[in-house]
Amino acid sequence: MPRITLSPVTSVPVRRLAQARLQVDTPGEGFVDLTAAAAGFLAEVGPGDGVLTIFCRHTSASLTVQENADPDVRTDLLAALRVLAPRDFGWRHDAEGPDDMPAHLRTVLTDASLSIPVASGRLMLGTWQALYLIEHRAAAHRREVLLSYVGG
Repeated sequence: MPRITLSPVTSVPVRRLAQARLQVDTPGEGFVDLTAAAAGFLAEVGPGDGVLTIFCRHTSASLTVQENADPDVRTDLLAALRVLAPRDFGWRHDAEGPDDMPAHLRTVLTDASLSIPVASGRLMLGTWQALYLIEHRAAAHRREVLLSYVGG
């Protein structure tokens, strides 16, 4: 039986709400690391404890927390998404090209938003974790990602 232990609960009064927009120019299908941009946003907000919410305003790009040490992980994830949502499946929806519907499905399989705990103004990511925008379309796109911090 696994052992689960809860640390002492801390309570932080909400004294601050900060928001910003990231414009992300993607090179086409693949991962774009947003970790430094998110950390820069928090540096401007100032030290505090709270939650950072990241939201992608698109249906053919998404967000994920994933390993940042070995780039083969991202390569394999793209390969898996190509198998799960192939471009040559015979999709009905192809208004913007053959990669349109697969991009929508790949977004369903990942996330449009993420919430990351923040302690003393720092993202509480694990040692090998980073925040990524995943571009699911073949061509380059300009994507907008919203950042919201709530905390003390």
